[in-house]
Amino acid sequence: MSVTIFTMTHKKFPTPGDPVYVPLQVGRAGSGDLGYIGDDRGVSISEKNCYYGELTGVYWVWKNIKTSDYVGICHYRRYFCTEEGRILTGREYEEILSTHDIITSKLLKLNFTYYEGYARNYNIHDLEVVREVIRQHYPAYYETFERLVHGKGTYFGNMMVCKKEIYDAYCEWLFGIFGKAEEKIDASLYDDYHKRVYGFISEFLLYVWTQVQGLKVYECKVGMTDEKRETAEIKERLADYFAGKDIAGAKAYMLACLEKRPDVLMEASDITGELKMAMQVIAVCELEEQTYGSSTIDRIQDFGALMAHFHKLNDMIQTWRERENQMSPSEVEFFMKNENITEIAWKASARLFSPPSEPA
Repeated sequence: MSVTIFTMTHKKFPTPGDPVYVPLQVGRAGSGDLGYIGDDRGVSISEKNCYYGELTGVYWVWKNIKTSDYVGICHYRRYFCTEEGRILTGREYEEILSTHDIITSKLLKLNFTYYEGYARNYNIHDLEVVREVIRQHYPAYYETFERLVHGKGTYFGNMMVCKKEIYDAYCEWLFGIFGKAEEKIDASLYDDYHKRVYGFISEFLLYVWTQVQGLKVYECKVGMTDEKRETAEIKERLADYFAGKDIAGAKAYMLACLEKRPDVLMEASDITGELKMAMQVIAVCELEEQTYGSSTIDRIQDFGALMAHFHKLNDMIQTWRERENQMSPSEVEFFMKNENITEIAWKASARLFSPPSEPA
């Protein structure tokens, strides 16, 4: 069994030691040569990278790799890994694939339907176009698409490993859909982030395809070798705002970030969950200031200390939820007094753990 995992990249990076991983520069038609294999060789759509993202590499593997029994896709800082966080080896891929048809990311569980999330963050017209293409030209997939698009799950990262024949069949289906969708989607005026229409939608379509095909899927943990630069920068800026007790500034800055990059709060980007918690800090402190004239930020300004404080609060609320609210009022009161938690902080944070139809 020969397995080759192509590591998609647009920059130089320290490669894993295992030779199963082969760097592939995506979008090389529009950028400089990094010294890796490029997706502009042979049969290529490298010039479409601004719309397709890592899919230009996915396409290149489909059209140009003929010698590997199994092929896969990962990213220069995002890899399939063990539950302990160690990057999988070639031998481990072979073991998994001896009993499964395909390796994917673990299903990302959303707090809203995929359709709602797409409509909130992107141009819903584009997803509607893809839906109509599937209805007209791939009707065997339409019922599953409809069911899942109104469900609360998706794969992410366009990461997969499988037999080359399965990979080829998936690509033929996927790029067939997008070839037809391109006729009715014009993303040329979108900003650089939102232009990657096909990259975004394909993550969900892999979920649809595996379900219809009835494949035996191994949903694998995805680990990151380092935090996204954008995520780290946002946290650094928020730390500055918190240090200055500037909640209004932190809120304005975070909203501007979300306007530009709505994906930063997704699990694949916010791997520590600290950006979500920073939003919680902002919301709670804003309400506390309105109600009490002061807030948690007046006592704690250090970013790490704030994260620890709210993490402890969230753990307590989660325990309260799991016990079906059976903790006595005195237990809750003792915790709040001991940890200096306000009633506003408790109630606002408790809403995070409430089902959408259930009031906190």
